[in-house]
Order: sequence, then C-alpha cells, then structure tokens
Amino acid sequence: MEFTTIKIQLGESMAWINLDRPEVRNALNVELIRELTEAFDWLNSRDDIRVIILKGNGPAFCAGADLAYMKEMAGFSYNQNIADAEKLSKLFQTIYFCDKAVIVDVHGACIGGANGIVAAADIVIAKKETKFAFTEVRLGLTPATISPFVVSKIGNTAAKELMLTGRRFTADEAKAFGLVNVVVDDAEMIDAERQYIEYFRQASPYALAECKNLLRMVSGTDDRFNPVFMNTSMAIANQRVSKDGQEGMKSFFEKRKPEWNK
Repeated sequence: MEFTTIKIQLGESMAWINLDRPEVRNALNVELIRELTEAFDWLNSRDDIRVIILKGNGPAFCAGADLAYMKEMAGFSYNQNIADAEKLSKLFQTIYFCDKAVIVDVHGACIGGANGIVAAADIVIAKKETKFAFTEVRLGLTPATISPFVVSKIGNTAAKELMLTGRRFTADEAKAFGLVNVVVDDAEMIDAERQYIEYFRQASPYALAECKNLLRMVSGTDDRFNPVFMNTSMAIANQRVSKDGQEGMKSFFEKRKPEWNK
C-alpha cells in the first residue's frame, strides 16, 4: 500500500508506522486520519504481523489538529461535522480494537486528538521532555471523540483533571495519571521499545488477541457498535457549530482571547 502522510516499515512479525508530516509536527488532517485508519486495518488483517509500533517523524509525535483542517471545520455544517467526527472516532476504534499489540512512542508534543491515539494503544513509551494537553475546552469545544478511550484508560477522576483544565502536563504526570506506561530519556527509548516487543513476541498471538478482548469485555468497552461512539461524534458536531465553539476557533486564528476570557 502507498501512503503520503505516513511511512510503514515491515520487519519480522512487526510493523513500524511513522507519522510523516514533520513540517506541521504531524498534525492531524483528513488525509492522515484516513491513511492511519487504513494502515491499522491492513496490518491487523496480516497473520505475519504481531506487533505494531507507531511513532512520529520530526520534532513532535503529534501536535493535534492541523490549522488548515481546523479552519475548514469551522465552516462545516452540522452534518459535515458529524461525518468528520465519525472518521476520527473510527481511527481511535481501529487502534483500540486491533488484535495486534500496539506500542506508541511519543516525543515532543502530544496535543488534543493525539491523546486519543495514545489512549487507544496498549503500551505508551514517552520521552521525558514530551508535553501533553487536552486543549479543547480553551477553544469552546470538548475532547468528545477521544473521551471513551481516555476515560477507559485513566478513569474519570484523572480525565476531569486534564480535560476540564486544558492545562499542559509533563510525561511524568502522564505516567502518574496512567496515560503513559514508561518515561525514558532519548538513549533509553529503543531499549524500552525492544523490551516490550520481546514480551509480545513471547506471547501466543491468539492468546494476546483474546486477552485484549477479555480486558475490553471486563471494562465494558468491547462493543464496536456502542452508541457512545455516535453520541460523541454528535456532541462534537454540536459544539463546533455552537456560539462558544465558533468564537473559540475564531479567536484562536485571530490570536486573541475568546470573549469568555476577557
């Protein structure tokens, strides 16, 4: 398969996916969301792949939504917003319901929707300098489509702290909240990744997939047709066309404080 926003490297029983929009810090746009979803679907269908490692090229893992993409969204109709949100939700679902072990290596920045990718993964290794944030409320929005995966991973109390404040937090804090598994220095990243790969290669592929199913079942997040996914897509559509959502995005592009913060 050929892609323009990601690069894939195949190894023995493993696949590496690199987000490849370094000029915009791998910010999410329609094409990246579509290609990443297709890549996970494709790799999940391959019997020879047991572990998928996702990384980001350039100075950051993913800086959230692409600015041009955000400007386009600001003009979407309600129905266009639902369709757009469903595509983003599908990406997180595709990662979350993947039968393969999914490792995500993060560095630089992990902002907004990027945290949905992190929350949907199995293991997250973060470089110590990485900065995280759920910035949606500052734009008059909410982190709707990522919320099922984030709350499942870190719980309601931690989600309230991070989503309601919209503040930036460190990799060490992300680990304490349960969003990240391991915090490493630059020199330690590869060794940490290899250690987890070795763990997964020692596991039965069938048992690993079934164990992931078991954990989803026990936590109540095993239903791919759970109405929460549609409901969160509808929620963000409502918020984007709302007065505060429009003002939040407009003030962001105009580099000024929104009306509620003057």
